[in-house]
Amino acid sequence: MKSKTKHIQWPFFYGYVVMVVGTIGIWASVPGQTIGVSTFTDPVKDALGLTRDQFSAAYMVGTFGSSLLLGWAGRWFDRAGARIVAVLSAVMLAGTLFLSSISDVLSESVKSITGIEHWGVPFSIMMVFFFLLRFSGQGVLTMASRNMIMKWFDRYRGRVNAFVSISISLGFSSSPLLFDAIIKDWDWNGAWRILAIGILIIGVLMWIFYRDNPEDMGLVPDGIRGSSNPKHKPMPRLKQFLPKEAFVTRAFWMYAMMMSFNSFFITGLSFHMVDIFTSTGLDREEAVAVFLPISVINVSVSLLFNFLSDSMPLKKLLFVMIGGALVWVVGLIGLSGGWGLWLIIVGSGVSGGLFAVLNSVTWPKLFGRKHLGAISGKAMSMLVFASALAPFFFSLSKTIFKTYTSMGWLGLGFVIIMFIGSFKANDPQPKVVE
Repeated sequence: MKSKTKHIQWPFFYGYVVMVVGTIGIWASVPGQTIGVSTFTDPVKDALGLTRDQFSAAYMVGTFGSSLLLGWAGRWFDRAGARIVAVLSAVMLAGTLFLSSISDVLSESVKSITGIEHWGVPFSIMMVFFFLLRFSGQGVLTMASRNMIMKWFDRYRGRVNAFVSISISLGFSSSPLLFDAIIKDWDWNGAWRILAIGILIIGVLMWIFYRDNPEDMGLVPDGIRGSSNPKHKPMPRLKQFLPKEAFVTRAFWMYAMMMSFNSFFITGLSFHMVDIFTSTGLDREEAVAVFLPISVINVSVSLLFNFLSDSMPLKKLLFVMIGGALVWVVGLIGLSGGWGLWLIIVGSGVSGGLFAVLNSVTWPKLFGRKHLGAISGKAMSMLVFASALAPFFFSLSKTIFKTYTSMGWLGLGFVIIMFIGSFKANDPQPKVVE
């Protein structure tokens, strides 16, 4: 059952509290995101005696395992509500960080007890911890917080998501610098413990301020009811799709597959960014700096199209995202020839900006709020699964072909298929719902 709490009357629409605290909740998921884990890669693998390939493989298997449970987590969200799901996932994430901080001690203890001196011991331990990190952080905490925010808004959903997307982009992009500074002062063990304490504190804020639906507080989405302003005329009632109904629509699969494509390629690009860009003649610092112009384009595109999404058909946004993806996979093909770098920067910035829009507003706008957890959870499981495969396939491309060009050709074929298939990815909502 969803938690019931007596609510005080706020002098302004409570959805704005939900928006701010929900964004903080998404920030709290950073230690379970790829960008948060990457900062710890070198010190942790060295402490455990794992090679980069072994550490990456443990990450891949753990991430893949977490993707299998996200559909169930979405249905749990629909039953229990954002407050309970987010708080419990925050506790799980914090607990996993505490355990991960003693992974080297656990590994040596297992070796001592069993007498097994093999890399498989720390590999297995990190595989389990990565499963828990990715499930609780990237998966459940992110999904619960984002879905909660989207359920509080309808007419202004795109504008609210503009604030959320920019805040997330700034928070996520600055997290490696923050984490690296903590690691330098407290070592990787202490850094994970400090982050765990911070997440528990945020969990308390979630328990105090998270609310699942505006109706639970006697409110309506956007806080508009009975307004005389002609701009505030009632929004048309949406059909509340059952998950099984949503999953047979062309729209669900085109949007979910396009976002999974973006997740796959951005993860692969991020994981191997230094090797990919140094192959063009850049040094390490310049390679890392490539993400700055990508982020600027990403935030600008996200801001623009979040506002437009309130009035523009989402199908047009989907085609803009496909266009951005087309530009950057062509850039990946031409990277070894020296002409693809800026195509990657511009294309990935555009497609990433549209991803930030569509990943939030698509599911409630096309399928309603009632089963948002189950529907978005299915899509999230596809995204996480794609991100799990990316580092391995990019590495395999480099090993076999000595270049990443083959991934560009693979991406080009997929984008063409998505372009053709999306012509019939129409809004499944009937014109009028009685």
